[in-house]
Amino acid sequence: MACNRSERLMKLGERLRLYNTINTQIQEFVPKNQELGVNQIPNNTNSNRAAVLVCLFEDSQGHLRVILTKRASTLSSYSGEVALPGGKVEEGDADDIETALREAEEEIGLDRSLVDVVTVLESFTAKKGITVIPVVGILWDRNAFNPLINTAEVASIFDAPLEMFLKDENRREQELEHMGDKYVIHFFDRQTENEKYIIWALTAAILIKAASVVYQRPPDFLERRPRFWNRSRQ
Repeated sequence: MACNRSERLMKLGERLRLYNTINTQIQEFVPKNQELGVNQIPNNTNSNRAAVLVCLFEDSQGHLRVILTKRASTLSSYSGEVALPGGKVEEGDADDIETALREAEEEIGLDRSLVDVVTVLESFTAKKGITVIPVVGILWDRNAFNPLINTAEVASIFDAPLEMFLKDENRREQELEHMGDKYVIHFFDRQTENEKYIIWALTAAILIKAASVVYQRPPDFLERRPRFWNRSRQ
């Protein structure tokens, strides 16, 4: 597999392994995983915690892209919406990394051996009170990944340029208010050969954060996140 590892991706992986989340309480109590070089956070096995996989790879032009899914229309929550592979903690998951990799394998057939996890980003708290942990991984060889979609959970799989989540192109926004807190929800339009996708809300926010960390710069627009997204339940 080493022959498929571009120098740029290797340098990115090295840098992201040094990335530390702001939550120092987590860093204080969580041991360092020597093999992966990231902080693995033990899961609290309950229904209020989830993890998603921000899986990055290089296209033929050397641009970074991220794997996304469209949720099945039959699901009881967030049906038909664009999401990152992932889901809630299950009994037996050792940590958030395990949750994200397991869910990606179950949903889209992504063999965890193809992915190197390089960091874990700050948590987001969804409006329903669920803490979502973004786990960032690198897929070194996109051609080695042959998607196997679980149609009970996923309608389709696609990818998008990671940098698009920092640009003010193909983006719309809507101002909302929750308990006196005025905030903005961002909508990104992604057109593929077969379908037009809308990436918005928490998924968009996670990708804005991931892109900011990867490219080491803020977005070209004001985020104005809702305060409840930043409630930490780590």
